[in-house]
Amino acid sequence: MLIIPIKDGENIDRALKRFKRKFDKTGGMRQLRARKQFLKPSVKNRQKIQKAQYIQQLRDSESI
Repeated sequence: MLIIPIKDGENIDRALKRFKRKFDKTGGMRQLRARKQFLKPSVKNRQKIQKAQYIQQLRDSESI
């Protein structure tokens, strides 16, 4: 649970903006979406390898 202390006289919009930023940094939505559907370990590993290949391809094209 995220706790955002609000200072005296602080605008509620500003506090809401801090809450949203903190929520994004903790990865709450990503975690919710990942838990929504079960992924087999083999599929997770395949996605991990594909992501690594993509990043490596970007790095290789950057150095050329």
